[in-house]
Amino acid sequence: MRPDPAALPVPADELPALADLALELAEEAGELVRDERPVELGVAATKSSATDVVTVMDQRSQDLLLRRVGQHRPEDAFHGEESGGRSGSSGLTWVVDPIDGTVNYLYGIAAYAVSVAVVVGDPAVPGGWHPVAGAVVNPVSEERYQAALGHGATRAVGSDAPAPLDVGAGPDAGLPVALLGTGFGYEAGRRAWQGQVAARMLPRVRDIRRLGSAALDLCRVADGSLDAYYERGLNPWDLAAGWLVATEAGARVTDLSGGDPRTAMTVAGPPRLHEELLGALTEVLAEVGEEPAEGR
Repeated sequence: MRPDPAALPVPADELPALADLALELAEEAGELVRDERPVELGVAATKSSATDVVTVMDQRSQDLLLRRVGQHRPEDAFHGEESGGRSGSSGLTWVVDPIDGTVNYLYGIAAYAVSVAVVVGDPAVPGGWHPVAGAVVNPVSEERYQAALGHGATRAVGSDAPAPLDVGAGPDAGLPVALLGTGFGYEAGRRAWQGQVAARMLPRVRDIRRLGSAALDLCRVADGSLDAYYERGLNPWDLAAGWLVATEAGARVTDLSGGDPRTAMTVAGPPRLHEELLGALTEVLAEVGEEPAEGR
């Protein structure tokens, strides 16, 4: 549920400054992972050694973010995908994904990002937290997305000034002409189940894209380069900043029941299209059945 600005642990008019800091830190971490990525990664390296390098870069990026947050906001908590975190006393937690889209990063595909968000509540409790400021940066394309609760969302590329984002109403003809984004998990059982869902969704839409970064997918809903998006298996660090960018651009981002997005399902799109997508997914999931236990 969207938090009441009056009940936040910081004044609402300070949220844009937190978003600016999130952007600054995401840009710095993005430069690190882009500039220090070995050129031969994914080409000459063995699978095991290449994966090790990506793990090292993930950790280095998170360590940088943890250190910088500590310098700027020592009373805030920190929660990330990799090892290392911190409790806090301010009521705010920084939730970060140091490289969102690690397989793309491994193969040199220019669709990975650093996601940095500030949230209220406990990000370890499903439905118990909400982002209030954040940024997503693709260091290769130099796309920068930023949002603060109640202050809108923006996108900038390179040296361009940030432009406000507004999802509008979506395509007039609705879901049959919508371009969807989705993603697949790493575990084989989950991937097989997700493949069945995607196969049944395909006839209902224009097409489906799997771009490989949940943070960027949510931002692409915000800028209109995807009409809508759904995925099972997202963690708080995957979706925190992108969730805020999308909602501040006017999209709805929920689970299947209309509550806050969570691991079971995240669904995003302009309000009318979002409702159509929820209905279609509910029908498809009834056809496919429950995900196998080994995939959960």
